[in-house]
Amino acid sequence: MNARDLALNVIFEVNEKLAYANIELDKALKNAKLADQRDKGLVTDLVYGTIKYKGRLDYIINQFAKPKVNKMAPMIRNIIRMGLYQIIFLDKVPISAAINESVNLGKRYGHKGTVGFINGVLRNIARNLENIKYPNKNSQPIEYLASFYSFPNWMIKGWVKDFGIDNTETLCEYFNNPSPLWIRTNSLKTNREELQERLQNENIETVKSEKVPEGLRLINNTGMTKLNTFKEGLFTVQDESSMIVSHVLNPKNKDFIIDTCSAPGGKTGHMAQLMGNEGKILALDIHEHRLELIKENCTRLGITNVDTKLVDAREISAHIHELVDGILVDAPCSGLGVLGRRPDARWKKEEKDIKELSNLQFEILQSASKLVKSKGTLIYSTCTIDSRENKEVVQRFLEYSPDFYLDDSLNEYLPYNTEEGKEGYIQFLPFAHKMDGFFIARLKRK
Repeated sequence: MNARDLALNVIFEVNEKLAYANIELDKALKNAKLADQRDKGLVTDLVYGTIKYKGRLDYIINQFAKPKVNKMAPMIRNIIRMGLYQIIFLDKVPISAAINESVNLGKRYGHKGTVGFINGVLRNIARNLENIKYPNKNSQPIEYLASFYSFPNWMIKGWVKDFGIDNTETLCEYFNNPSPLWIRTNSLKTNREELQERLQNENIETVKSEKVPEGLRLINNTGMTKLNTFKEGLFTVQDESSMIVSHVLNPKNKDFIIDTCSAPGGKTGHMAQLMGNEGKILALDIHEHRLELIKENCTRLGITNVDTKLVDAREISAHIHELVDGILVDAPCSGLGVLGRRPDARWKKEEKDIKELSNLQFEILQSASKLVKSKGTLIYSTCTIDSRENKEVVQRFLEYSPDFYLDDSLNEYLPYNTEEGKEGYIQFLPFAHKMDGFFIARLKRK
């Protein structure tokens, strides 16, 4: 199977059967026997690019094709999408090659009529690239941003309402660009300067984070898990904004901390570092196999103060009866702050999910709060930028929990200087903070 066949089959599984792009792609690349290893890069680009820009591609195709995309045979529409992605976005692929390869795919996955259809549609678009029309940005900003940047209309509509047109456009650009890869130095085994030097010896260039003292951004990544520094447990992958959460909780070395929705354990391990591998952390999750990931990560990092327990976070107080110093509720959310990391995520979300998730988040927060001791700390965090899952959940929780309050000294726990956070919460926004969208609230028991 060649690179384009492989990519097409992954795209089909994701777009038509709602498979997860990263899982499906990893599986396909492991099982495939590609003659040229460089083809892996092409497959990855075709898969992620075609899926990410599906909205824009469909918008263009519908201007030049009858029937419209949603009326086409599933495999045929994905062949056309992938062909058009190459025409629009891949400068290194000649237009003629993109069309010819798409026609060849049509011969293998369609019939004579569909082969001609694929050829006709792509050649028509290629001849009229200068004539592609988008909605007017001034009179139809939501329709323009949704079609040009390739996002669902409801998502754009919400962002425009919350952040304005210009910030929404910057947000779209951020999510459509490659997300930076951050790692967290394991301070139990090394420091950031030593790790940076070791990585340089392994031909990995890095840049220090200005926000978190443990953070390094990788400029190049060549098989990270094969690096000796990784095998020795000197670092783990964790995004910059995610690292800030544990600093805001500020766990001490004699504390008992609970991480309610802990897998795969990034924040659990970070808290263990901040505690000097002392005290106790209980990491909870609803899936046994995800708890195993935490155990594996802790073993590699040399962490010994973490125990795991299979518990639904909504029922935490029924399973644990000891009051604790701090609880982290890193709640299940829509992930609208990290869309750049999962190109298929934007198409898997629906607006109705927001209400269901906010109710789940509230339930977990209420349940977890029962175990916080007097003057203890409760952190609520999400990787979304939707206020219905963030500030509104916290406000609802405070209405039902008068013994808790927002800690207006939150900014004192941030690992960098800022005036933000004095309301007891902070919302990181890509267009303002140049980092993934994250929400953190610091709640205290009276």
